Amino acid sequence: MAEFLQFIFSGLTVGAIYALVAIGFTLIYNASDVVNFAQGEFVMLGGMTTVFLGYAGLPLPLAALVAILFTTAVGLFLYYFAIKTARGADAVTLIIITIGASIFLRGAAEIVFDKRFHSLPPLFGDAPIRFGGAAILPQSLAVLAGAVVIVALLWVFIDRTLFGKAVIATSANRTAARLVGIDIRVIVGVCFALSAAIGAVAGILITPITLTSYNTGTLLALKGFAAVMLGGIGSALGAVVGGVLLGLFEAFAAGYISAEYKDAVAFLVILAVLFAMPQGLFGKATVERV
Repeated sequence: MAEFLQFIFSGLTVGAIYALVAIGFTLIYNASDVVNFAQGEFVMLGGMTTVFLGYAGLPLPLAALVAILFTTAVGLFLYYFAIKTARGADAVTLIIITIGASIFLRGAAEIVFDKRFHSLPPLFGDAPIRFGGAAILPQSLAVLAGAVVIVALLWVFIDRTLFGKAVIATSANRTAARLVGIDIRVIVGVCFALSAAIGAVAGILITPITLTSYNTGTLLALKGFAAVMLGGIGSALGAVVGGVLLGLFEAFAAGYISAEYKDAVAFLVILAVLFAMPQGLFGKATVERV
């Protein structure tokens, strides 16, 4: 029983990370129809920037704030100088642009930072909390709490504000949104900024647990995309559920089969969804955009 609980705790922690990455995918996809494969690099930039600003002598809270603002600026830069200039391009071209942006950001991080792994001090100490014979780190609880807070704030923003309703309108019908006076460019730009900020917060929260390096974003983007596919692309609820389920699948695969196959779970999930349930758990069976 203790072993089972340990896998549950580990899976929920990792799943919360994947859920945050998946939400970033979903935000941008709903606003612009773009699958942003640079989302993992936003997570990497949040963690690495915080680490090196801390090395430079900034207090950790200030370093984290600057890292979030910097990553948000990078997200806006990606939209205005890459995605926006390619308006009218087909989906494959836009995907290639985001993959190119991912490679560029990874290379820039390697030059500006270094190739080593780095960590941050945990927010609430590193003494594990015992429960039912299993142990969970306080930082894992911080990751879970952070994910819950971000999802709640995002729900309030989308569901309860005028700007959020404009995002929903843009997602539902971009042409109709333009006709009623919604500036689509502003909506998409804000979604890119929010997506980058969420990624940066995720990077800061997970660095004390998983460490960070210039190339950690690639695998995180793959896991986030797998979570989106599992939950249903375009569904915010699906992004959260898909991320948590993927984290649990990985934890049980590593515990009961082998840790060597843990990263293969995301590939298997993508293949299984494509073959058996292309719309995902919460996606629509057919989607028509006009």
